[in-house]
This record gives sequence, C-alpha cells and structure tokens, in this order.
Amino acid sequence: MGGRITHSEKQLQPDPRYQDTTVAKFINCLMYDGKKATAQKVVYAAFDAIQAKLDKEKPESMPRTAIEVFQKALENVRPVVEVRSKRVGGANYQVPMQLNRRRQQSLTFRWILEATREEKGKPMHLKLAGELFGAAKGEGKAVQTKENTHRMADANKAFAHFAW
Repeated sequence: MGGRITHSEKQLQPDPRYQDTTVAKFINCLMYDGKKATAQKVVYAAFDAIQAKLDKEKPESMPRTAIEVFQKALENVRPVVEVRSKRVGGANYQVPMQLNRRRQQSLTFRWILEATREEKGKPMHLKLAGELFGAAKGEGKAVQTKENTHRMADANKAFAHFAW
C-alpha cells in the first residue's frame, strides 16, 4: 500500500539532551544505516566543540549557547525560494518558486550535511562544528549554496508567471 501519509511530525521524539525536535530531525538526517547513537554522538560532540569555542573566544555578535548557534545557523542557511525546471511550449524555463516550511528545513539540513561531508581530513564532529559555526556567522559552503540559489531565482524572476 504505497502512498500512505506517515505522521512523521507526530512520531518524532525530541532529542535526549536538548529536548528539541529540530535537533532530533537533524540527527535523523545525519544518520547512516540506522546508527542513531553514532549520529547523536557526532552532533553532541559538535555542539560541545561549538560551546568550547564560544567559551574561549566569547564573540560579540554570536549567541551564548551551542543550541542557539545551531538555530542561528539554520536560520542563515534556510532558503525562501528555489528554481524548478518547467517545460512550456517546447522550451524549458527555470521558474522561481516559493518554498514551504518543510522543504526549507530539508534543504537546510541537506546543504549543511553536504558541505560537512565534502570537507576531508578531520573528524566528522569537528567538520560539523566548523560548518555550523560558520553558518551562524553567515559564512561557509551551506550559506554560499543558499545565496547561489537565491541569485539564480532572482535572475529568472521574469519566468515567475509560469509558476502555476
């Protein structure tokens, strides 16, 4: 019976440390082969590294806790529009379209994890901590991906009337 709608939002339990469903969803997206404990260790070690960096440096414009850095990073990477290919009259157009909240979150998680996995030579928790810290500051590959997406949507806004 394919096509059934799962109530994944209702089934998602908050994570054990921060009691936050967004962190739990992020852990699930990071997870490989059902190894949730490993994914949790990576995320929590990254948060500990972020907290240690915050305690050591005490940057002025940054939040005080690791979970706030995580939320600010998600906010900075979250896209508002994306371009979708649409075939109209034998020609393909890149049509900018608004994103719903769920799609925004999934793209945000995907971009952060892709940027983290592309980097080589460091343990995963340090790469994740660096990407989240950079994204919270408005830097990093994930933020750059968002800016490129928005730039492409802005360049193709002449075709927005094809979005039906």
